[in-house]
Amino acid sequence: MSTVLIVIIVVVVVVAAAALALAGKRSSDRKKEHRRHEAREHHEQSQLRGARAKKEEAAAREEAAKADRQRASADERAAVARRERQAAEEHGEHAQRLDPDR
Repeated sequence: MSTVLIVIIVVVVVVAAAALALAGKRSSDRKKEHRRHEAREHHEQSQLRGARAKKEEAAAREEAAKADRQRASADERAAVARRERQAAEEHGEHAQRLDPDR
C-alpha cells in the first residue's frame, strides 16, 4: 500500500468518526431539548394545579368559617330556647303555686 492510500484511509476514518460524533451530539441535543420541553410542560401543569389547590383551599376555609358562624348562631338560639323554656317552667310553677283551685 502506498503512503497516499494510507493517508486517505486515515482521513476517511477520522471524517467518519467526526460525523458519527456530530450525529451523536445532535441526537443528544434533541433529546435534551425534548426533555426541557417536557419539564416546562410539567412545571406549567404544576403551577396550574397549585393555583387550583389554593383556590379550593380558600373556598374550603370560607365554607368552614360559614359553618362556624352558623354553628355559633344555632348555639345561641339553643341557649335562648333553653332560657325561654326555663322561664316558662318557672312561670308555670309559680302559676300553680298561686292558683287557689289546685
